[in-house]
Amino acid sequence: MITQKIQKGNLLVAEPSVLTDSSFNRAIILLTEHNEEGSVGFILNKPSKYVLKDLVFEIDCDFRVYSGGPVENDNLYFIHNQPNLIPDSIEISKDLFWGGNYEAVKTYLEKGMIKKNEIRFFLGYSGWDAEQLEIEIKENTWVLVENTYKNLFSINDSEGWKEKLLEMGGKYRLWANAPEDPHLN
Repeated sequence: MITQKIQKGNLLVAEPSVLTDSSFNRAIILLTEHNEEGSVGFILNKPSKYVLKDLVFEIDCDFRVYSGGPVENDNLYFIHNQPNLIPDSIEISKDLFWGGNYEAVKTYLEKGMIKKNEIRFFLGYSGWDAEQLEIEIKENTWVLVENTYKNLFSINDSEGWKEKLLEMGGKYRLWANAPEDPHLN
């Protein structure tokens, strides 16, 4: 489950030591791109206060929008498992895609042909320059794990990080029940 090879489709699980960074504290990030120029990913378990229709007025859709990361957080992004409906999607891994034709997404959302468990929207993304992610992993900022979720869109927002730590076992089991702010303990 814990892996050493960084590749798109992997998950980054924030180490328990990432307490002071509000963007990444207890984050689970899906890597959507990794190459010699850098890496891109989206935080999967940090819902924003917005639903889609709050941000895109012409779409009457109440799907929750997530905080994807601190980079370009005024831009909307999406990942999905509907490449047959959404042309021009970029494959991340088996049955998981990034982006695609926005007009198709809009049309199929309006028709109710895309469900909440098939797409997730994000404000912003998480990004790393060349070799920056490798350094952060070596510095124990992130644990790199394989994506073993059958449906990535079913991650429990509030308990997903804890569940992933328990699944990883060992020293991580100890941190799974720690309070979000240890100063309150």
